Amino acid sequence: MSDMITADLVDLDLSADTKEAAARALAERMVALGRVTDLEGFLADVAAREAQMPTGLDGGIGIPHCRSEHVTEPTLAFGRSAAGIDFGAADGPADLIFLIAAPAGADDAHLTILSSLARQLMNAEFTDALRSVDDASAAAALIRGDEPPTADGSTAADAAKAPAAAGSSSASGSESGSEPASGSGSGSEPASGSGSGSADSVTAPAAASAGAATGTDDAGTGADRPFRIVAVTSCPTGIAHTYMAAESLENAGREAGVEVVVETQGSAGFTRLDPAVIAAADGVIFAHDVPVREKDRFAGKPTVDTGVKAAINRAADLITEVRGKAERGEVTATDGSGATDGSGTSPVERAGGPGEGYGTKLRTWLMSGVSYMVPFVAAGGLLIALGFAIGGYEINEAPSVMDHFVWTQAASWGALLFQIGGVAFGFLVPVLAGYIAYGMADRPGLVPGFVGGAISLTISAGFLGGLAAGLIAGGVVLAIQKVRIPAALRGIMPVVVIPLISSAVVGFLMFVVIGKPIASAQKAMTDWLNGLTGANAILLGALLGLMMCFDLGGPVNKVAYTFATAGIAVANPSDSAMKIMAAVMAAGMVPPLAMALATTVRGKLFNRTERENGKAAWVLGASFISEGAIPFAAADPLRVIPASMVGGAVTGALSMSFGATLRAPHGGIFVVPLIGNPFLYLVAIAAGVCVTAALVIVLKGLRKPVTGADTAGPDGTPAPSAREEQPVAA
Repeated sequence: MSDMITADLVDLDLSADTKEAAARALAERMVALGRVTDLEGFLADVAAREAQMPTGLDGGIGIPHCRSEHVTEPTLAFGRSAAGIDFGAADGPADLIFLIAAPAGADDAHLTILSSLARQLMNAEFTDALRSVDDASAAAALIRGDEPPTADGSTAADAAKAPAAAGSSSASGSESGSEPASGSGSGSEPASGSGSGSADSVTAPAAASAGAATGTDDAGTGADRPFRIVAVTSCPTGIAHTYMAAESLENAGREAGVEVVVETQGSAGFTRLDPAVIAAADGVIFAHDVPVREKDRFAGKPTVDTGVKAAINRAADLITEVRGKAERGEVTATDGSGATDGSGTSPVERAGGPGEGYGTKLRTWLMSGVSYMVPFVAAGGLLIALGFAIGGYEINEAPSVMDHFVWTQAASWGALLFQIGGVAFGFLVPVLAGYIAYGMADRPGLVPGFVGGAISLTISAGFLGGLAAGLIAGGVVLAIQKVRIPAALRGIMPVVVIPLISSAVVGFLMFVVIGKPIASAQKAMTDWLNGLTGANAILLGALLGLMMCFDLGGPVNKVAYTFATAGIAVANPSDSAMKIMAAVMAAGMVPPLAMALATTVRGKLFNRTERENGKAAWVLGASFISEGAIPFAAADPLRVIPASMVGGAVTGALSMSFGATLRAPHGGIFVVPLIGNPFLYLVAIAAGVCVTAALVIVLKGLRKPVTGADTAGPDGTPAPSAREEQPVAA
């Protein structure tokens, strides 16, 4: 860190009276050393970051920071103000101001060091030392952690846990339970050797998993072990607040006797918490100002969701809150969206790293649009189906309920539901296009994406037009963002310039260039579907069944589901479109129902956990939630997935051959009254379930016995077993 801050970057008598003046004074020092190439451009980036969220913290600290293309190398400047400067903290002005400048492509090592500094700002001894130091060189050395020892043989940096030696997560000591381990810590004081921990809490999962891996999760409950919390912290820049919040939570956890393990999703990337650590946790804290990546990992636990500054300023209150939720049994819902939205979070929240290939990014962008569109599909489709059920199949010709509504007539209520559903369906293509663009370019992509989607409806380009509009909108916004803009215009870019230019470009392309060819392709596809009969329809049903069961809620499953919903997302869907929807839903129900049946018929082939999952799979499968089979597929993919695909193909083909139709896009057995040929539809589902269950039983029976797959007792309950293991594919 010696090259990040020097005496020339320290101002112990900062005379600025506003945060803008303070940032300018410190930035001028960076310019003088060649660390910043464009003062005004850099200050505009600092101001843009400040506009997202004030950077003042309780305790008299201001940390203006940003990533900027005008920064040549990671740099830290420090200023001390006698009068104090308002940075938006609740407790008043800041007297310690740190200006952190990171290049747009800063390497992980430098960012980790800056992040370690952010953690140290939560240390009162460190900040007190900065307030009392009277020499710029000594202040720079204190921040670097390399000034000479004091009279007692220690260093001020040691006493303050200087950044160069800090950053070890409380996880290294917290997972040891009530007995402190060597090199970790216990209570409020770290044990000898604690400084040798991880350089950053992003490595906490490795240390924290030790307790879970050795079985301490089962060693005791209640008073036998401390309360365990896993947390995720993140801020827009991912340099300062992310790590300060982590440090604050860890410190508060030590004081409260609670084990806290933090996953910091910062600029230096992040390492996922060990699943065993998450499983062993009693509660979850999300302290974030940007979406939490892979949030679905934490579903089903007591959760506190708040901003990152709340974790910095009142970490103890958050811990108390999550413990209270755990005592009351309040948990977040596990992902119950089934085949329609199995991600638990939108793909844009789970976007991967910069090393992804174009194909992976394209899939992520498309899934972003689909995941946001699906709730409109489900709500609109079910409302329309209920409208038909109540008012009959002539309800689509009813006048507007604004002109004619009789409270005592069922037909009026049916018309109301039908018309509400139709309005919801009207958002499908704009939402699809808007959130594809959002997945590519974040919020600036929303406006041109929605505009392009609406134009797609206007010119009858349908879902194909929506896909194209979303991709074009995102691409246009990304191109605009790469253009160098004068500092004076940067403030209006996201509000005026980007929406104006991108919407105009997307509108021109959709209306004049590509809209008509796409509309022709959409019409051709619709005509092809309407003309499907006999063997062609059966083959299509089998293909869709295979796709629905291939990845159980993943991208291939979503392609089949979106294809089906696109056909019924019109005022008067064709008979072929409703047959396709029926086949897709039937096939999606097969895997979880088959796993439930297999665990019931031959329980000895499954371990105790799988048999318990089998009970839940009955309900999940009946509700058209394909993800109910994921635990089985994850444990034994080479047997479960092929068997599921065969059963899904059988069900899809039979459903199409029986001529079953479905107007609702979701609902499982609960919408059977709305299905055409409901008895034969259930026969098709039962046939696929039996085929998949039989194949799974045969394939599992051919392998060697699996440790932990104990034999069920005479009453169907599992016999005692010394230990259980998940089966693995041979």
